[in-house]
Amino acid sequence: MKASRIAAAAAVAGSAVLALSAPAFAHVGVQPEGTAAKGGYAVVDFKVPNERDNASTTKIEVNLPADHPIASVMPQPIPGWKIDVTKSKLDKPLTMHGEKIDEAVTKVTWTADGGKGIAPGYFQKFPLSLGALPEDTDQLVFKAVQTYSNKEVVRWIEVPQKGQDEPENPAPVLELTAASDDDHHGTTAAADDDADGKSGKTAAAEDSGSGSDTTARVLGVIGIVVGVAGVAYGVLAGRRRTA
Repeated sequence: MKASRIAAAAAVAGSAVLALSAPAFAHVGVQPEGTAAKGGYAVVDFKVPNERDNASTTKIEVNLPADHPIASVMPQPIPGWKIDVTKSKLDKPLTMHGEKIDEAVTKVTWTADGGKGIAPGYFQKFPLSLGALPEDTDQLVFKAVQTYSNKEVVRWIEVPQKGQDEPENPAPVLELTAASDDDHHGTTAAADDDADGKSGKTAAAEDSGSGSDTTARVLGVIGIVVGVAGVAYGVLAGRRRTA
């Protein structure tokens, strides 16, 4: 009897924990397809789940960080969604490929065509191509606004703080990685090849040719040795028969 009461209490407590923790996993998030390296380009996906049982998500707005503007922002077309890109003037122009850019994308809005959107129990990914990513920060915060078919609006705008519990409506945060040293090494190697007037394929061909010459020489020496040994054996055999 006592054991059954303990089991029942544990079940109730467990269900309460699940009920309380479920919303924490259902917020709007952002993840790169591969890596998001500082100073580079990346395709990132904004994952938008539907948290409601009686309404669909019909609009999602993603605000790009004003403190770290990104010069190139390109959305990928998604069937069933209309995309609006909002640009604003920059207080401090950016330099990209030697050209100054005085405006950048500050918001991207996806609106469902026909009002269908994201049905209950489903999620949708909204890809963006971003670059060049800033080099003076470890993360980018994208504040998002989610609108449902019943006119309910959820603002995912609270910035998570290190060492603190996750807020109720956290903003999507993109973690940036350090620039890869391999990229710089590859660039240097290519520059060295150009300076020498040889490409990687040419060098490889020369190495292959050198290896072939060496192999031919070794086989030639082995053939000569075998030939000499055969002649010597023939002479000795003739002398034995004569004796």
